[in-house]
Amino acid sequence: MTVTFLQSRHETNGCLDAFEVTLPPHVGSLVPRFHRDYEETVLGIDGITTWTVEGRQIQVCPGEQLVIPPGALHAFINLHEQAARVLCIHTPGIIGPEYFDELALVMEADGPTDYAAVGAVMARYGIIPATF
Repeated sequence: MTVTFLQSRHETNGCLDAFEVTLPPHVGSLVPRFHRDYEETVLGIDGITTWTVEGRQIQVCPGEQLVIPPGALHAFINLHEQAARVLCIHTPGIIGPEYFDELALVMEADGPTDYAAVGAVMARYGIIPATF
């Protein structure tokens, strides 16, 4: 998965974070989570992503959008054979690129995944995992 920031809370005075996510085939974030303090709008650019929001599966195709309110449990995956790309907008902007940088450091550490460390990074940015 690749995340490219277009605008962050730093450039928008905390109004929003906008970033593009590219998901290779059969890649996603299957751990359900919710955002405590911000709304997420997902705009389909290329390919199809499948989102599970509050137990309901929703496909986001190019040109379509999905709004995930604060507190809604959700996860996502690309179930298809081609890469998918979405634009994600968080309002207000809270996480910035720092969240993804910190998460990458934990995930790239040697040995088995330290889920407690992953959960701690998520919690610092108001992202609450359902299974940690």
